[in-house]
Amino acid sequence: MRIDILSAVPDLLKSPFAHSIMQRANDKGLLEVVVHDIRDFSTNKHKQIDDYQFGGGAGMVMQIEPIDRAYKFLKAQRDYDEFIYMTPDGKRLEQKTCNRLSLKQNLIILCGHYKGVDERVREHFVTMEISIGDYVLSGGELPAAVLVDSIGRLLPGVLGDESSALTDSFQDGLLAPPIYTRPAEYNGWGVPEVLRSGNFKKIEQWREEQAYQRTKKRRPDLLKDWDEE
Repeated sequence: MRIDILSAVPDLLKSPFAHSIMQRANDKGLLEVVVHDIRDFSTNKHKQIDDYQFGGGAGMVMQIEPIDRAYKFLKAQRDYDEFIYMTPDGKRLEQKTCNRLSLKQNLIILCGHYKGVDERVREHFVTMEISIGDYVLSGGELPAAVLVDSIGRLLPGVLGDESSALTDSFQDGLLAPPIYTRPAEYNGWGVPEVLRSGNFKKIEQWREEQAYQRTKKRRPDLLKDWDEE
């Protein structure tokens, strides 16, 4: 998979993909993330990519021309499955979206900045708009990093144990159950006996029940779809 990211401040994206799982994905040739500075596509001698709003109002707006030029540059090299815009008023990111995007080959992610982008970008280029939550950040770079990480870890071969991602929270509509590791006893706090029993059928039943109860307590909103199944 290849993901191209268009950013006004590309240096913000250097670290997230240079370590841990994302770095291993790149080293294995499973995920290629290329960050582009939108200013490189500006025709202004000062590399300006923003301007005042028509009609007045506080805050600058990212111009359509540099984004259009960047998009045409990328499209001339390959076809893209989605052009994603990271914006607070997009659809909230969910695991099922990450699962679906992990099956794609080429993605473009546009990071918003300032007050956002010229609406014509959203009307004519963008195919998906994604938010990571109901709050506003200084730009779309951190949300873009979140999206790439959530997609990249699902690619076959990225994780050491591919079944690990399938047991994460939200994959089956529930939160993940409690997990434990050695030592079995610490400060008088023990690991549930069932997990040390070796009875994998009972362990699976325990985990399913714990996942349901944890979701009921912490995120009851998730149980609406679960209980309807």
